[in-house]
Amino acid sequence: MAVALIEGVVVRGNRLGERMGIPTANIEVEETLALRDGVYASRVTIDGQTYNAMSDLGHKPTVGGRRRLLETNLFDFKGDLYGRNLQVELLWYVRPERRFDSVEELFRQIEDDRRSILERLASESR
Repeated sequence: MAVALIEGVVVRGNRLGERMGIPTANIEVEETLALRDGVYASRVTIDGQTYNAMSDLGHKPTVGGRRRLLETNLFDFKGDLYGRNLQVELLWYVRPERRFDSVEELFRQIEDDRRSILERLASESR
């Protein structure tokens, strides 16, 4: 059973993830959304195709983010999602959002998160 389903229009971010090889689809969310900030395993369906993904809900403290966003990196998806309406199903909570000392440290953690999510998805599909 999913934690939550969040729907919204993909907006432009600062494109840091894209420059680092981990592009994200950003959806603005209400500050009052009753979910804890952090990283989630997630799933997104686009044009009838479902993609496993990971999402971060929060304020992006490492890069000085101010607005609350849901940033979702779709695994194995190539294409432009700007302006499209997405439904992101949050599957399980991975870890709390935190500030890292450097962008490099953040991206190492993102890779660790991605690997652990993919491992759990693989074990659950057996």
